[in-house]
Amino acid sequence: MLEVEVKFAVPDFAPLEAVLDRWGATLDPVRLESDQYFNAPDRDFAATDEALRIRSVGHRNVVTYKGPKRDRETKTRPELEVPLGDGPDAAAGMGRIFTLLGYRPTAIVRKARRIAHVHRDGVDLNISLDDVTGIGRFAEVEALAEESQFPAAKATVLAVARELGMTESIRRSYLSMVLERQTGS
Repeated sequence: MLEVEVKFAVPDFAPLEAVLDRWGATLDPVRLESDQYFNAPDRDFAATDEALRIRSVGHRNVVTYKGPKRDRETKTRPELEVPLGDGPDAAAGMGRIFTLLGYRPTAIVRKARRIAHVHRDGVDLNISLDDVTGIGRFAEVEALAEESQFPAAKATVLAVARELGMTESIRRSYLSMVLERQTGS
């Protein structure tokens, strides 16, 4: 499965929420997410443009692998998610397995996220309004697509971002921004 995504820094969520309301989007309640990232023992994920994380949302946990970005206009990349057991012990246990296998904890990214769900041009979209601890507010427009659906998903993601007034996309990950802030680079 491909994650087709664009991300933008936004000073305020209110204008986006107003447009999403006019579109009849379904808005989820705000949820707190904690993403613990790991780096591989045999290669540097920053250099290969990959990511491996354990995401915890409340008591739910999922392991996610993201492959290298494959498109210059979007942050399109292969994504594979596998659910873990619920609760902090399951997340900690998986983290321990990763470290025993030689993976190194890199950083934890925390955010308050509100997701809007919209269906446009035959594509299901998630529009995430993210307040990321230490780095600011962002909006992401995302679709999950099979390879054959990529061109249509990309066109829809980019069109919806433009309709929301977002034009200066950011290709950097939250992880890279958090790491930059931590090192003062």
